[in-house]
Amino acid sequence: MAERSFAREVEDLKLGAGEVFRGEGILAITKALLQSGVAYVGGYQGSPISHLMDVLADAKPVLDELGVHFESSASEATAAAMLAASVNYPLRGAVTWKSTAGTNVASDALTNLASSGVKGGALIILGEDYGEGSSIPQERSHAFAMKSQMWLIDPRPNLESIVKSVEDGFALSEASNTPVMLTVRIRACHVHGQFIAKDNKRPAYSMKEALENPIRDLSRIVLPPMSITVHDKEKLTQRWPAAVNFIRDQKLNEFFGPDEGPVGIVLQGGMYNSVIRGLQLLGLADSYGGTSIPLYVLNVTYPLVDDELARFCQGKSAVLMVEEGHPDYIEQAVNTSLRRRDIQTRVAGKDRLPMGGDYTAAVMMKGIESFLTEFAPPLLGNRPPIPSADLVLASPEVKSLADVVPARPAGFCTGCPERPIFAAMKLVEKEMGTHHISADIGCHLFSTLPPFNIGGSTMGYGLGPASASAFNVDADKRPISVMGDGGFWHNGLSSSVGNAVFNKHNGVIMIVDNHYAAATGGQDILSSRANNPLRSTNNSITKAVKGIGAKWVRQIDRTYDVGKMRDTLRAALTSTEEGPKVIVASSECMLNKQRREKPLFSKSVKDGKRMVRERFGVDEDTCTGDHACIRLSGCPSLSLKHLDDPLRDDPVAAIDNSCVGCGNCGEVSEAAVLCPSFYRADIIYNPSRTDRIVARVRSAVIGFFQQRRRVRRVSFV
Repeated sequence: MAERSFAREVEDLKLGAGEVFRGEGILAITKALLQSGVAYVGGYQGSPISHLMDVLADAKPVLDELGVHFESSASEATAAAMLAASVNYPLRGAVTWKSTAGTNVASDALTNLASSGVKGGALIILGEDYGEGSSIPQERSHAFAMKSQMWLIDPRPNLESIVKSVEDGFALSEASNTPVMLTVRIRACHVHGQFIAKDNKRPAYSMKEALENPIRDLSRIVLPPMSITVHDKEKLTQRWPAAVNFIRDQKLNEFFGPDEGPVGIVLQGGMYNSVIRGLQLLGLADSYGGTSIPLYVLNVTYPLVDDELARFCQGKSAVLMVEEGHPDYIEQAVNTSLRRRDIQTRVAGKDRLPMGGDYTAAVMMKGIESFLTEFAPPLLGNRPPIPSADLVLASPEVKSLADVVPARPAGFCTGCPERPIFAAMKLVEKEMGTHHISADIGCHLFSTLPPFNIGGSTMGYGLGPASASAFNVDADKRPISVMGDGGFWHNGLSSSVGNAVFNKHNGVIMIVDNHYAAATGGQDILSSRANNPLRSTNNSITKAVKGIGAKWVRQIDRTYDVGKMRDTLRAALTSTEEGPKVIVASSECMLNKQRREKPLFSKSVKDGKRMVRERFGVDEDTCTGDHACIRLSGCPSLSLKHLDDPLRDDPVAAIDNSCVGCGNCGEVSEAAVLCPSFYRADIIYNPSRTDRIVARVRSAVIGFFQQRRRVRRVSFV
């Protein structure tokens, strides 16, 4: 099995009542699921919730003991549909994915789930990938909650609150017969802390019991227009009021600070830490959460509890609505709620805080300061000096770093097998001109950055070839599209390749097969080469493509052969055969390969076995310094080096110690007919007697010719 092991984290899931759990927020959620009596869990990996999936994948003995079913779902839509088990049966189920990317994929199933309603608690854990460090367009899950009328929990980012929100989420779902979304931002997923654990619970009603005692409630079937009158009426007259009553009665939202005050702050639960830090910088809060400003913390951001909101705002001249992201859904709802009750408290929000972007402590400090300056200036009287990042960044010492510290744009890992694919594309471009290239989601998207700068659009996971479908016209050039193996199995087999086959699309489809869902942490997928005892792997992409009708299909099992990659791509662009030209380019993800092989290599060396490690280098005397190899490779281990030779001003190429010996640099140089300056060196650990003799002979021969060269140079002088 090639996936990473999370054995240590699995041990944390076994903690019992009274024991202290210490760790990350996302792992705390995993433990909270088991404490809540969950019957089944599914999901699709993606930052920042991959850790939850990874740990549960390794926790089969724990899950089997509790009677919990776990699946790595084929997509987010598959995971959302899995919650159908809670529609007719009192089963607690949870699914998870990255949002909003995954929520977009799952939205059809979520719409029908929200219409049917649920009998068992249905919890959707969303890794809200928003703000600084995000890897998706900046949208919010709040819109999906409003659209389908599912409740949205946004807990304060500490482990106790996060764990409680999981338990509350199941209870709220069951009390209102509605699926509940639990959103956790990047910082909440990775925040460290502790909480007092409880015993894990077996599901009150098991999957086996449900399967052996089927329930057929036809009123839960979504069959418009018949079901509209039933389900929509339930939503408005039963489920919504039940949710509001539960939130209010169970005090899911929280109040902090003094009971009275001229102003107050209404905030999403996930913003609590940043708000407290901002107040602390203004001298209005302490490091323990004590605050001079009344706070109304919305741990449930949808639906609002109008009575609570009105009570908090009554008698205040103004409140600041802290709502990260855009549009200002909650701010609009707060204004509507207050005006309907004729409460004239002024609501500030996006006029004081940025419309979009990450609400850091510095952003919060400035926004709160602006709000208080207008509505409660006396509260700012004793504020301490405010630290300013601008002063630090403007200092000469920091500015001088720009001259010596190079920019570090994102890019492929050292030895990545995808790099030679795009080097081959650059070589073909040199011969045949530029082509329209549709990109996709995955590591291969780094091809859109220097030094390759290849790509024209990104429409979605597995939709690279589909996004080139409009270019199926007679022309002198063909479109090229790129898709990874993860995207292929997620959506691409039918939506991209199947579509191209059906419509006889003459474009070129490059499927990058690195044996894993590499970008999300190296999870196994259908075509992974590992022998996974829990999943079916080793399913051929090439056979799947041929199985739906593709005729021109080429399998390349070593992407580092740049010449072969170039020739195959050229053939695809010039073939007269009708239909899509599919190239499956396969080589194992180097990061996962190194993760697996390095410990084994080190152990063998320690045990005294003879081991050989390949390294590549550049002959300084041969290198001309034109750096074409760097422009066609972009490997992080390939850099520049200044020589001591006064007759050579230009730096030469050099390979540092991070080299993993993939050989791409040399392959690129050979395929592009650059220069013969690259060489391979074998580093031998625990050498044999023969190795030592050969090394001495080689050293003597090389030394002899080097000495002759030095003598010849002296004679010329």
